[in-house]
Amino acid sequence: MKKIVVLTGAGMSAESGISTFRDSGGLWDKYPVEQVATPEGYAANPKLVIDFYNERRKQLLEVEPNEGHILLAELEKKFNVTVITQNVDNLHERAGSTSIIHLHGELTKVTSSYQPNNPMFIKTLSPEEYEVKIGDLAADGSQLRPFIVWFGEAVPMIETAIEYVEKADVFVIIGTSLNVYPAAGLLSYVADSVPVYIIDPNSVNISSGRKVNVISKGASAGMEELKKILFV
Repeated sequence: MKKIVVLTGAGMSAESGISTFRDSGGLWDKYPVEQVATPEGYAANPKLVIDFYNERRKQLLEVEPNEGHILLAELEKKFNVTVITQNVDNLHERAGSTSIIHLHGELTKVTSSYQPNNPMFIKTLSPEEYEVKIGDLAADGSQLRPFIVWFGEAVPMIETAIEYVEKADVFVIIGTSLNVYPAAGLLSYVADSVPVYIIDPNSVNISSGRKVNVISKGASAGMEELKKILFV
C-alpha cells in the first residue's frame, strides 16, 4: 500500500472556523506571541496563558471538521496515510484520521510545568474539564500547563516526523506557509523521486528549487482535486 505523508498547517482548519495566527485579524494581532506562546510569557503571567488556551479549547466545541479533513481521512481506504500537523486542534482525529503526529502539541491535553514532555504527566482533558484553573496541579505537584510546544521550546516529535517523510511515496502540504521551522524543513527529507503536492490558495515559497504540483485552492476544494489525481 502506497505511503502518503501529509503536512498540514493553519489553512487546513481555517474553513472550520479555527482562528489562524498569522493572517490579518488573526490571533497574533490580538495576543502578542511573546505573551501567550513562549515559556517566558507563561512564567510572567501564567493565568493569562492558561485562560488563552481555555478559550482555544472552548472554540473546539463550536467547530466541526471540514470537508478537507474528511476527504483526507477517506484516503486511508486506499493508502497508508500519516498526517503530520502543525495544528493543535483535534479536527483530524474527529474526521477519522488514525495516524497523526502533532508537532506543536495538542490543545486537549495538559501537562506538568516542570517536565512538559514526560508522558507520565500528560493528561487528556474531557470537554467538561476544558477550563483549567490556577491551582490545578500535575502529578508532580506543578501547575498544569497546556501541552503545547511554544516558541523557543524543542519539538520532540520532529525526529519521528522525519522518519515518516523519508519513507513517503507521495508528500502533500496543505495550508501551511512553510515559514515555521522545523516543520518547514520536512520537505528537504522527501526523496527526489517522490511527487509533492501543495494545496493552498496563497502562494507558498519553495526555496529548494524542488518541483512541486500546486493546487491553488482551499483545503476542501484542494483535497477534492487531489483525491481525483490519486484515485486514478
